Amino acid sequence: MAEREILYDVQDLKRYFPSKRGMVKAVDGVSFQIYRGETFSLVGESGCGKTTCGRTLLGIYEKTGGTILYHGGDVDKMSKGERRRYRKDNQMIFQDPYASLDPRMSIGTIIEEGMRVHFRYTAEERRRIVAELLHRVGLPSEFASRFPHELSGGQRQRVGIARALALEPEFMVCDEPIAALDVSIQAQVVNLLIRLQKELNLTYLFISHDLSMVRHVSDRIAVMYLGSIVELSDARGLYDAPLHPYSQALLSAIPQEDPDVDWAARRIPLSGEVPSPVDAPAGCKFWKRCPMAQDCCRRERPALREILPGHFVACQRAAEQ
Repeated sequence: MAEREILYDVQDLKRYFPSKRGMVKAVDGVSFQIYRGETFSLVGESGCGKTTCGRTLLGIYEKTGGTILYHGGDVDKMSKGERRRYRKDNQMIFQDPYASLDPRMSIGTIIEEGMRVHFRYTAEERRRIVAELLHRVGLPSEFASRFPHELSGGQRQRVGIARALALEPEFMVCDEPIAALDVSIQAQVVNLLIRLQKELNLTYLFISHDLSMVRHVSDRIAVMYLGSIVELSDARGLYDAPLHPYSQALLSAIPQEDPDVDWAARRIPLSGEVPSPVDAPAGCKFWKRCPMAQDCCRRERPALREILPGHFVACQRAAEQ
């Protein structure tokens, strides 16, 4: 089996935000790799740090610590020209398709803006590419003269995808790309992203809290809790045999399609609230809510260790089983 090419190698990434109460540790030492052509997903409750992680990866937020290697090179050591190419080749699809589009700009101007910033193509070529991109995402070319308020939520998200594709990226962060859409439109947008990935050989970092959908789009999944990764596995391994108590609780909350399954009885309830990222508990960050916490969990913060081939977990109890 050929060795997969590592596009991103992230080691001990941190992103802290100052507040009146102290440092908010939104991303607190996460490590992972993203392989070319795959969909790597980050999942977890709201506020766990998954969006901050994606934005820090692209440089929208400046990292507090850690190392980001892109094609084996340190992002911090890039020259001005390399940094410009990096920004072109790495794009983002934002969660809110309305807030991320300038209401004063036409759809065509929004899509071609990146090409103008990077001095790519003539004005006539840009207009042609805009029409081609609208067609690729399932919108008529006439939409180029419209404005965001004239489009539906699903149509605006398609515009956001077209804008991200305009600079021919190889990597895209998909930040909850269907969370703000009607359920009837979500499947269409997901299928569009899957098709574009195959056609354009794209690599995705997919951020979502919709676990039932993530299973169908992901190659590998990392579960985040309070700024840290607690479990990382291929999609099948995580859903068939989750090892971390937090992962087990999350997956137990997915509604079952089988009417004969007592869904409520299978749920694993979690007590208490998520601790503050300003003052995380000592030891394992999850121990106050964990139904299987031991004394060692209160004292030692478990490292992310490979328990099964390709299956990593940060849990002392899971490591002992």
